Amino acid sequence: MSTHGDRFITARSPVEGLSRRKLSFLPVFAQAVAAVAPAGAMSVIPALIFPALIFGSTGPNLVLTFGATMAIMILVSLCLRPMAKRMAAVSGLYSYTAKGLGQRTAITVGWSAIFGYGLVAMAGLLVVGTYITQLFFNLGVQLANPKIFTVLVVLVAATAACFLMVRGIQVSAWFTLLMESISIAVLTILMVVYFAFNTPTVSVASVFAWNGNFDSLWIGIVVAVSAFVGFESPTTLGGEAYKPFVSVPRAITWTPIVTGVLYLLAVTAQDVALHDAPLSITSSSTPLSDLFSQTSPVFAAVLDLGIAASFFACAIASVNALARIFFCMGREGVAPRVVGRTHPSYKTPSMAIMVVMPVIALVPVVVIVSGASAEQGLVMLFTLGAYGYLGAYILASASLPFFLRRIGEDTYASWILGAATSLALGAVLWKAATLSIGDGRPQTFIYCGVLLASVLYALFLRLRRPARLASVGIYDETREMDLFRGGPVQ
Repeated sequence: MSTHGDRFITARSPVEGLSRRKLSFLPVFAQAVAAVAPAGAMSVIPALIFPALIFGSTGPNLVLTFGATMAIMILVSLCLRPMAKRMAAVSGLYSYTAKGLGQRTAITVGWSAIFGYGLVAMAGLLVVGTYITQLFFNLGVQLANPKIFTVLVVLVAATAACFLMVRGIQVSAWFTLLMESISIAVLTILMVVYFAFNTPTVSVASVFAWNGNFDSLWIGIVVAVSAFVGFESPTTLGGEAYKPFVSVPRAITWTPIVTGVLYLLAVTAQDVALHDAPLSITSSSTPLSDLFSQTSPVFAAVLDLGIAASFFACAIASVNALARIFFCMGREGVAPRVVGRTHPSYKTPSMAIMVVMPVIALVPVVVIVSGASAEQGLVMLFTLGAYGYLGAYILASASLPFFLRRIGEDTYASWILGAATSLALGAVLWKAATLSIGDGRPQTFIYCGVLLASVLYALFLRLRRPARLASVGIYDETREMDLFRGGPVQ
């Protein structure tokens, strides 16, 4: 604590060792965009998770579905924004919840967020392997053993991602921004060229028709949530952002809006393009690639590359966020202390990254080797990841008024916003669980197992390690040099 007697000033930050106050707004925004992976998500997710409902005659209106989902995600961002403006968190929702609902609840949020980030990163690597393999097929290259080739692509991608993340958040953030920008441009150009040479027989007005089936609308929202998760990941960069109380809130506010608009445009184009496509295409795990391959295999190969690049960036951004939560847990002592170490030169949570990356790479490899189809693996991984994100969002949103009350800034609006957002997210999670159980899928039970384990671990800490539990919620505190040497604290 400071010799100046101010309890709000510390001599050393609890997260010291990370690169401090280096990232401008663009890399922070790039972290959010890459974690969402809009180019990959708008190409894969709508047709992957529930193709029969989305493109079939009984499906929901895609514009309405993604519009409603976008509204819910904006509510989440509005809940997170006030906390991001007041706390330079390194573990994002985990730290916010600790200050709002307490340390035991924060343990559950931390585990849920790590679960979500990890599953999406695994799915991202699986997409990279699947679409790079598909790229060679579209170019007419015969692979001796496609399964082994896909495994090698996943391992190479995981190694490259690990190198970029350890090398530095600034390097990986700019790289992911470049990859995502190129991917969005590729997809946009390909869709424009496709429609230029293939005049749709369906009226665009039909895209806005809806049969009034609210059950199918809820199903569509559950699916569409997977396309938005990760927008909150800049909240893990509070210690590394140059102006954390400006850039982080701005990034988490604009990301769901920008990506939401992109999705609305993309699903409209996809609905028109795939409306009269054969069932073999609409039910495929790579529908757009198959559609483009009918016109030009080269177009399809370029699309495959763009989607793979987008999800490679997504995997990097997801592990970047995961590693920072794990790093904070290591510093607090609620995870092995070794993961709380940073790289002496690159100032990154290198130990946390290198501990989690083998697990992130192993799961997609197991999926491939097991003989499961890429579609089955991606459905499982994306759905489980969505569970993790939704669980973390619910508790973090509910934390808002309690967080503000601790500092005497809560208002009626904050209580209403926190309650409304949590209820809306709870309804989505309930529908997801109901659908999963009704279809005989294990996702709900797996996620409930994670939640139960987190609650039991928090209880263990309370009974046997109370000092460690009390330390949960560290963040980048104001240091003496920030105030007395002109350091940036905005």
